[in-house]
Amino acid sequence: MAVPVLNLKAQYAEIRERIDAAVQQVLESGQFVLGPNVSALEEELAKFLGVARAVTLASGTDALHLALRAVGVGPQDFVLTSSFTFVASATSASYIGARPVFVDIRPDTFNLDPNRVTEYLAGRGPGPHPQDRVRAMIPVHLYGQPADMAPLAAIAHERGIAVIEDAAQAIGAEYQGRRVGGLGDIGCFSFYPTKNLGALGDGGLATTQDQGLADRLRSLRAYGGRERYLHEELGFNSRLDEIQAAVLRVKLGFLERWTARRRAIAARYRAGLAGSGVALPVEAPGSTHVYHQFTIRVADRDAVQRRMAERGVRTAIYYPIPLHLQPMYRDLGYRPGDFPEAERAAREVLCLPMYPELTDGQVDEVVEACRQSM
Repeated sequence: MAVPVLNLKAQYAEIRERIDAAVQQVLESGQFVLGPNVSALEEELAKFLGVARAVTLASGTDALHLALRAVGVGPQDFVLTSSFTFVASATSASYIGARPVFVDIRPDTFNLDPNRVTEYLAGRGPGPHPQDRVRAMIPVHLYGQPADMAPLAAIAHERGIAVIEDAAQAIGAEYQGRRVGGLGDIGCFSFYPTKNLGALGDGGLATTQDQGLADRLRSLRAYGGRERYLHEELGFNSRLDEIQAAVLRVKLGFLERWTARRRAIAARYRAGLAGSGVALPVEAPGSTHVYHQFTIRVADRDAVQRRMAERGVRTAIYYPIPLHLQPMYRDLGYRPGDFPEAERAAREVLCLPMYPELTDGQVDEVVEACRQSM
């Protein structure tokens, strides 16, 4: 059978009546922006994530961008993040006129390596110095695996660096008994349709335990004001609409079940691919991975991907070019070899089909195609 890398139609088919009813209710209400569904969704997500405040936004990218502004990052400041991530982790700093500075990853989790962070802040390793201009750090919970937040938060606290969690791929993931999004100053989530909790278009969320930061985020998302037609600062238009909020409220009720299914699929992949020669993803001790992606490592990745496609199984590569080698960041002065683990990951990672509606038979088909393609 053919197995797509993702099938959003299958999810809609499962909950069609609830989604349609939620959308219809909004249409009949005539209230489409910052209405009762947005307020209710923010309360429900805050409870789900274990945070004091949740502020919905127009996208995950906006969440990162406005979070940096909310903690006071400005032009010429440095923002430290991973080189192996989606580009928004860095462009959110660039929008402000700040400079993204990159650090290498751990090869087992693909997340920011606290040892490399320590080296950079001590004045060693690639990148611009003086490192005392680092104003914020963006650890990325890549693929649904929480970053190692305890040492990262300790490093940041010692130096007065704000911590902005990029949890775009990791809603519901846990680190030492707490859900991501409440482990730094601000947590940032994406509701892009492919995410574990996906809208019918773009959407985002910022979470915080700090009322002052929440108030600043609410101001920034609405043209820099808290009262209508009174603008206290330069703000933006980054409001989640009522239709998306209504859809997300429906889906939030299924999220824990969907996460359990993702973890069951991951376990089936592990059992089926054991001894196959591929490097399987690691679930770090004390963490709960939510498997936005099930990412294996293969030395001959491109050939394996091609052979799997010939057998009807589609895969994806997240991400083929690390950020320090992207053309738009050429002026930052990084060179090939600066971050060897990020570069090796970009050559080797292969993401297998992963969505809750995959059947056991489809999972077994993926396993067989992978084994035959090695």
